[in-house]
Amino acid sequence: MPRRPSPRLERFPELPIVPVLEEVERALAEQGGAVLVAPPGAGKTTLVPLALLGATWLQDRKIIVLEPRRLAARSAARWMSALLDEDDVGGTVGYRVRLDTRVGPHTRIEVVTEGVLTRMLVDDPALTGVGAVIFDEFHERSLHADLGLALTLQSRQLLRDDLRLLVMSATMDPTPVSELLDRAPVIRSEGRSYRVETRLRDRPVEGSIEPATVRTVQEAVESEDGDVLVFLPGAAEIRRTADGLRDGGLPPGVDLFPLFGALGRQEQDRAIAPSPPGRRKVVLATSIAETSLTIECVRVVVDSGRMRVPRFDPGSGMTRLATVAVTRDAADQRRGRAGRTAPGVCYRMWTRTEDRGLIPARRPEIEEADLAPLALDLAVWGAQPDELRWMTAPPEALMAQARELLRELDALDEDDVVTPHGRDLARGGVHPRLAHMLLKAEELGKAGVACDLAALLEDRDILDAPGRAPDADLRLRLEAMRRARSGSRVSSVRGQIVRQGPLRRALKASRHLRRSFGVGGGNGPAQEVEQAGILLSFAYPDRIARRREGSRERFLLRNGKGARLLEGCALGDSEWIVAADLDATGPDARLFLAAPVEQEDLRRHFAHQMRTLEQVAWNEEAGRVEAFQREVLGAIPVREAPLRHPDRSELVNALLDGVRTRGMRSLPWTREAERLRDRLVFLHGLDPDRWPDRSDEALLADLTGWLEPFVATLERPRRLEDLSRVDLEEALLSGVAWEDRIRLGALAPTHLDVPSGARVPIDYSDPEAPALEVRLQQVFGMTDTPRVGDGQVPLTMKLLSPAHRPVQVTRDLKSFWKDAYFQVRKDLRGRYPKHPWPEDPLSAEPTDRAKRR
Repeated sequence: MPRRPSPRLERFPELPIVPVLEEVERALAEQGGAVLVAPPGAGKTTLVPLALLGATWLQDRKIIVLEPRRLAARSAARWMSALLDEDDVGGTVGYRVRLDTRVGPHTRIEVVTEGVLTRMLVDDPALTGVGAVIFDEFHERSLHADLGLALTLQSRQLLRDDLRLLVMSATMDPTPVSELLDRAPVIRSEGRSYRVETRLRDRPVEGSIEPATVRTVQEAVESEDGDVLVFLPGAAEIRRTADGLRDGGLPPGVDLFPLFGALGRQEQDRAIAPSPPGRRKVVLATSIAETSLTIECVRVVVDSGRMRVPRFDPGSGMTRLATVAVTRDAADQRRGRAGRTAPGVCYRMWTRTEDRGLIPARRPEIEEADLAPLALDLAVWGAQPDELRWMTAPPEALMAQARELLRELDALDEDDVVTPHGRDLARGGVHPRLAHMLLKAEELGKAGVACDLAALLEDRDILDAPGRAPDADLRLRLEAMRRARSGSRVSSVRGQIVRQGPLRRALKASRHLRRSFGVGGGNGPAQEVEQAGILLSFAYPDRIARRREGSRERFLLRNGKGARLLEGCALGDSEWIVAADLDATGPDARLFLAAPVEQEDLRRHFAHQMRTLEQVAWNEEAGRVEAFQREVLGAIPVREAPLRHPDRSELVNALLDGVRTRGMRSLPWTREAERLRDRLVFLHGLDPDRWPDRSDEALLADLTGWLEPFVATLERPRRLEDLSRVDLEEALLSGVAWEDRIRLGALAPTHLDVPSGARVPIDYSDPEAPALEVRLQQVFGMTDTPRVGDGQVPLTMKLLSPAHRPVQVTRDLKSFWKDAYFQVRKDLRGRYPKHPWPEDPLSAEPTDRAKRR
């Protein structure tokens, strides 16, 4: 490779980084690593790599520059090429991003992103031909940057002690990085920045952010000079804000451009290119414009204060984009874009109070991302996480989730060692899920449609439906791609609007994948579209779902979670579907992308993951125990048949579950059994250590202790009615010693013999106050209140009239005869003249009869 001399520094623009370039080169030469902190606009992204080209230690080896975003990578490469007076990238400077590579035989600087560095390291751990690796914008703490640094550090430790590492950032605390790099020197470029006036709102924004953004942009355009850069969380907010600005009107000579990652390269380039003389522009951008990207002539920044970040839920295995408040470091980065080349203004769409509450910095992506790609890369690399040096180690819970998925994809064996299939997945350049789908599809001769699916799933949705979410059926997207590939202009498909930009990117991504698998560029048979579901199941085996009975929209996922379609979606007619994109919020995840699949196809390809369970359980709706044999795929029942010979003990346990569900009143209580239970409860209150607790709560909590042995004697216990064959009185007495059973009648007698000779039952339903209901004439001559519980507890005497209505309740019978009886006699003898009402009840003859003899 011919040696290119380093460009002379005097050819560079006068940027703040220039004074420290020699210091950076000296630190790398002497210590092999350094941390460079330079403010936005200092020029570090482009001038540092160019200045290092002439370093003696570099020799003829390359410099790899890792950028977190594709647009920034391409922009940096083009600017470096322009500084070298080269017409285009691919000469001294090139780049490698997803689906776009511009490098040549003489390339000395490669700007890479999106895991390209990881792929380079996995393929060649020694990084042969590379002299230095530069990690730019490291404060963003992307997953690829953290993994790339950890792998590069181990490569340098084991294989390449001459490899230089440079970590660069505008805002982060350099100390932890310096420690990680063996106390590498920290070099600061103080830089030069222009004053930026910050304007905060008096009141918080209420409702949607777009109307307030439109008003703020119009105010800024009218009041300030220069171009306006507006930060919004996502493409949807950008489109709505753009519509509002077009409707509300911008002054003549002001152009409007969107800028987000899913735009085509030409559209992105138009947004960042300088405006023609005499014209201004408003750029509506996501966080893509925060760093490593210079938009000429920006004097005004409007910051909505929102950003969109991925959130991975280990419980569901799903990643969703969440809109959150901007962090302090990101807000400062955004503000700085207004002061790159002249004084500027930053409109912050939040209040001073809200400003004080901003979180200082964003969390590292490694703490909340899907770690399946990282886990696979580590397995191929041959290291466990604890063997590497990390800025932030991957959380064990997320790693466990990732390994579980990789085992389902046959990428790891039971010992978490990478399989040959796993190595093939790692070479795919896509998420392991999609790589697995592509390889399985190749075996089935369906690689073409699988490439289309992978292209659709890796980018934004190509369909839109004004006023609502587009139909979730992925077959509609495949149909649009097929029609476009055949040369047709596709503006809509089955009532859904086709977004042309995402469609072009999907076709390009599919062509790239098809070339990798040796698949032609044309369409296969039309019926291939119907294979989308089974192909998706290879990528998302955990998201196979079956429609819930009685519903068109609700489905049960394999992992046991629920999911639902929007009402009216055609997929509601499908018994089985596979979900590719869904939101994990709420009790039922919302399905955005899915495809139908046939049960026969699932059985053919997932039979080894289906299990046969024998289940005996109480069915509350049917009111009986049901025994069945069930074939399941995860939490989803596939097939069910009656179990002919269920285990007796399981039948008993299931029937007891029925009792637990319906409560103690579901048992076939006789009056005698109820009275025995009440007597035992009464005695337990007197002596808890001797007598078992037979309250409803205690009985329900200990069904296996007192009831199960008696239910187990039944031949085929299935219904609660079968328990009528159980002797509940004997069951209640289980656990009562034999001698106590003998004493039971004396301590808590069932009846009491009253003076009239009648046997009157004692009521123990209130264990605190056992009661005796008796007609007053039956107890003439009884002077003392009768007692139970070995004389400890007086009975509550409920004295009744001849009509069996209570006339007195007392626990002191002697006092009643002395005082209250005479008032009772006065009140009742007129109404019941045929009954005896003696003046001296203690000497009167008790009687059960109504009339006097």
